[in-house]
Amino acid sequence: MPPRTTPTARQERLGIELRKMRDSARQTTAQAAAVFGLDRTKITQVEKGHYPITAERVRTLATAFGETDAAYIEALAAMADDRRKGWWDEYRGFVPQGFLDICEFEHHAQGMHSYQICHPPGPMQSERYSRAIFRDNQVQLTPRVVETRVEQRMQRSEMLMAKGTHPYTAIVHEAALRMQFGGRDVAREQLDWMLELSQLPHVTLRVISFAAGGFKGPGQAINYANGPVPRLDTVSYDSMEGPIFLHLAAHLEEYRAVIEQMTDRSLSVADSRDLIAKIKKEI
Repeated sequence: MPPRTTPTARQERLGIELRKMRDSARQTTAQAAAVFGLDRTKITQVEKGHYPITAERVRTLATAFGETDAAYIEALAAMADDRRKGWWDEYRGFVPQGFLDICEFEHHAQGMHSYQICHPPGPMQSERYSRAIFRDNQVQLTPRVVETRVEQRMQRSEMLMAKGTHPYTAIVHEAALRMQFGGRDVAREQLDWMLELSQLPHVTLRVISFAAGGFKGPGQAINYANGPVPRLDTVSYDSMEGPIFLHLAAHLEEYRAVIEQMTDRSLSVADSRDLIAKIKKEI
């Protein structure tokens, strides 16, 4: 098995799930390696995402570990079997790894939920709005880097919005709608673009107004990706160093509750559109 230099977040997730199964079975890496007659260091590397593993070996390990959830096992086997490069790979080395990891999870998700407080979700940003955000980056970017990131974001938008591969739900705080990145004209254009995207059949856009008051977890930009089975859902939130991915059952349960509360506090789809149109007139 050839080594991988830098595993993607999805490759790491497969290894993490295999380690979870091994830990639940209270088996050591040496015991797991013995199933295939390998050195235990190979299992360690597999669990870190540095070495690939075949779908059949995933099933064999699941049997050895006593895992009985067939849907979960087959979902992991599919992750191991799918080694195709995605459209995002053409940007490897040109945009931060975290940007690519987000695209990979979005591509494989069964549905996406996004909550934003400072600006609209990346896939719902217009080209000029995205360019303004990257130009205002904390670390000054060169014009060439800005344009590469804008191009990558526009392609991400096309995949999620135009092609509509799965349901996409965005909950956006009113604060994000009133911030004028790029100036008044760009901000108005951005609101028009969101209204247009909200008409797509697979897109649900809801707004949390200032009148909704406070609620749990309002300070984080959150993405929740639905996996093929609930155990493989993924949460990511933004940090200065890039996206942080969460996968523990307790994390997933907590953020499901957070998203449910955000949904309850948000306006209806129709009222959200009305508020966006109202804000556009006020800018």
